[in-house]
Amino acid sequence: MRLLLRTTTSLLAAPITGSPGGAQLHRGRSTRAAHRLSREHVDSILRASEYSYTVPEFDGKNVSVVMGFESNQLPSNSPIEDRRAAATCLQSGGMLLGVFDGHAGPACAQALSERLFYYVAMALLPTATLRHIEDAVEARRSVPPVLLWHKHPYDYVNRESAALYFQSLRTYWQELIDLDDGTQPDVADALAGAFARLDSDLSLEAQAGTPSRCLTALALRSAFSGATACVALVCDGELHVANVGDSRAVLGRRAGAGWEAVPLSRDHCAENPAEVARLHAEHPESERRTVLRHGRLLGALAPLRAFGDVKFKWSQELQRRVLESGADLVEGIGHRDFFPQDYHSPPYLNARPEVSRHRLGPGDRFLVLATDGLWEMLDMDDVVRTVGDYLEATEGGAVAQRHQQERREGGSVVRLGEMHGRLLLQQRQRQRATPGGGTTTTTTTSPDTSPSADRNAATALVRRAVGRDESGRVCEERVAEMLGLPEELARMYRDDITVTVVVFNPSVLDGEHR
Repeated sequence: MRLLLRTTTSLLAAPITGSPGGAQLHRGRSTRAAHRLSREHVDSILRASEYSYTVPEFDGKNVSVVMGFESNQLPSNSPIEDRRAAATCLQSGGMLLGVFDGHAGPACAQALSERLFYYVAMALLPTATLRHIEDAVEARRSVPPVLLWHKHPYDYVNRESAALYFQSLRTYWQELIDLDDGTQPDVADALAGAFARLDSDLSLEAQAGTPSRCLTALALRSAFSGATACVALVCDGELHVANVGDSRAVLGRRAGAGWEAVPLSRDHCAENPAEVARLHAEHPESERRTVLRHGRLLGALAPLRAFGDVKFKWSQELQRRVLESGADLVEGIGHRDFFPQDYHSPPYLNARPEVSRHRLGPGDRFLVLATDGLWEMLDMDDVVRTVGDYLEATEGGAVAQRHQQERREGGSVVRLGEMHGRLLLQQRQRQRATPGGGTTTTTTTSPDTSPSADRNAATALVRRAVGRDESGRVCEERVAEMLGLPEELARMYRDDITVTVVVFNPSVLDGEHR
């Protein structure tokens, strides 16, 4: 995520294009600064952050609508400012998956990746379960687990802040108990309430401070940096997407011989007329020309909704008071002396999500969650086609034999991609054998998506994003060139990219499991 300040130099005015198809790698100084990587080195970079998870089944029981997911990240910033998260809800059922795009540092995105799912899980639980959890904490008994996390071994967890995070979360569930009206929580309301509450807690923790200097500094960084969030909840055959900012969720659906891309989120940015109208309605008419300048909030921030970013939410007096009270702790906070121009009627920013609901059905095959680093390079049709081609390619077994995620089924090893291919193949065989069973589907392949080059759908997307040339093909030389750019130049051509591909079980969605 790019935060544009008045001090931005012409060097940072990028040769990144905002249109699908990605950055144009200009010949000259930039490319001479890059060094050519071998194919093995390229693959090792692209696969370093791969992660796959397959939902377990036991003798055909506990069949889930989610077959599993595949995820990957490619940094541009150092350290990467994106984060990702995935977890199974142990008390309420279902699975939560999300991508978080940080800006002005990774602290806010890191906090979201560790905390937001707990807030969502608590908001979804019935009051009786919340009381059981509270009683266990009060009696100092073991607390029943709420989430089962699915993390890459190198995904960072800030253990020093666990006590602070727990206390804020406990206050939240205590308030949910007190406000109980006897009705079952609505999913959309629960998601919206959880998002808003965590954003409020980030703000309050930075204002209140903590007994620990380290935790106070962390709270300040989390509040003054910012992040967008795109979260999917899959439960009972329904898909809910809660979005704040400009990351996206796109559903991949079978459509005859090809694939259909179905957007499940809307960007909160200047290109969204409804979002611009909302922003204008929330501020005086006198600020109509200044609240949005050069396509950015107050001329500085691209997303029009975000977590953290208290520089766009607090009064200037509050900002000065908080920063002065911890002057020796804020040296690491970027842009701490920056105040946007024409800052007259805060808050200018909020973390209220737009929540969409989709009933999963026949033909729905996968969901792509990704930060804007991917969508700046590829449009949603290209993304869905690439993932669809990847899933089709695994049917042949070449990818399946290399796939990292393994599961046990009847004593034999079955990989996620191979399992999906088998299920699709079984469906087609039944269609051919049944009169009126429909036509056999085939894949409409985009030019040289080369899904067989990778063993992870998210990696296939990342490779295509950095390697797609003007003809629409993946150029491996371009991939090597882009990955070989020095850190100080890489940020000029692309953003951090984080992708999670959720694969649905076609047997369940097409009604073959009752």
